[in-house]
Amino acid sequence: MNAGPPQSSAAPAQAKALNCPHCGASLTLRSFNNAVTIVCSSCHSILDAKDPNLKILQTFEKTVETDRPLIPLGTRGKIRGVQYEVIGYQRRTIYVEGVPYSWHEYLLFNPYQGFRYFTEYNGHWNDTSTLRGLPTIRPGIVPSATYLGERYRHFQTAEASTTFVLGEFPWQVRVGEIAKVSDYISPPRVISSEQSGNEITWSMGEYMAGRDVWKAFNLPGSAPQPVGVYENQPSPVSGMTTSIWLAFSALMLALVVILIGCSAMQRDEQAFVGDYAFNANGARGEPSFVTDVFELKGHTSNVEVVTDTNVNNSWIFLNYALIDQDTGHAFDFGREVSYYHGYDSDGSWTEGKSKDSVIIPQVPPGHYYLRVEPESDPGMGFIRYSITVRRDVPNYTFYGLAFLALLVPAVLITWRSLSFEHLRWAESDYAPLMGGGS
Repeated sequence: MNAGPPQSSAAPAQAKALNCPHCGASLTLRSFNNAVTIVCSSCHSILDAKDPNLKILQTFEKTVETDRPLIPLGTRGKIRGVQYEVIGYQRRTIYVEGVPYSWHEYLLFNPYQGFRYFTEYNGHWNDTSTLRGLPTIRPGIVPSATYLGERYRHFQTAEASTTFVLGEFPWQVRVGEIAKVSDYISPPRVISSEQSGNEITWSMGEYMAGRDVWKAFNLPGSAPQPVGVYENQPSPVSGMTTSIWLAFSALMLALVVILIGCSAMQRDEQAFVGDYAFNANGARGEPSFVTDVFELKGHTSNVEVVTDTNVNNSWIFLNYALIDQDTGHAFDFGREVSYYHGYDSDGSWTEGKSKDSVIIPQVPPGHYYLRVEPESDPGMGFIRYSITVRRDVPNYTFYGLAFLALLVPAVLITWRSLSFEHLRWAESDYAPLMGGGS
């Protein structure tokens, strides 16, 4: 949630020392005549800064140690090149299903630039200032607001109460004061309306990393680590999803063009075909044989060996060697072809297939023959099979792997983006609608 003080013109001012009329503690008025109320850090009295006698407007009790500001009052730092001083601090609380959620606001002051403030929730920070114009609100299932041409989606509306204050403020601050706060987001920005009575104030916050806050104010140690995903926190993959899918589409188009071009250039020639039978019942010793010599023409290319069998609830294993007749160089490989089918309690089933194909890459042209050694279980009878050899055939394995290599990063980034948005909207008024929890 973001809300803030009304913008006011700031005149040059000097810090003024005062004393609390309730406990006598010293007070420092840093915004001088801009202050409307000031809070005593000792007795927690809210005083009327416009009254020469500092009239006591309200007193309250500090309840928890976490009310100690992470940026101490009086700390100075540069924001967008302008030096500001932290002069006020308050805790705001909303209740969702009876559970309190609190954030903190730090009021900053520069005598020439006026007021701006930081908000902090669970380590998430926003640099916030009051809008100079009014956004245009459009109703809908998820209402939206348009400001300076940018569309913001409604995130949450809740009643926020002021539960702790310190320092000085240019408006009448009260512990227990309740305001209706509505947030509209367009990460990394959020615009918020705060309605108190008939008065509505609009502000804009821009997400800021805690380390940048610590650097701006030269604070010791490290900023608290942010917890969870905040409403206007920019996604770590913001802007990458669209660009990576555009890159994927362009690369896929190039891949398809290459595939079509290569396929058109490949000759896909049949070099050899032969039909054979293997008697598994009567095999003795090594039932190996060699085929007739065939020629692989043209340039060095891949070679496909296709084995087509009549196995039926059986199998055959073939030890192959593609041998160059002139050099004796051999390409050794083995292929098992098996096919089974039947019925069980789940119905019909099949396993394997009766046809097999293997591609041998980079085979030089020349005269070749195949040495074939078939084997199977005794009792399988005659197993008939054919062997077909083709050269320079299209091989789509590379293109499949290239497709996956391009697809996986795009899917992972998209998944990260969707997961981040799921966590963001899970905290909104539209959790079920936007994919959050119920």
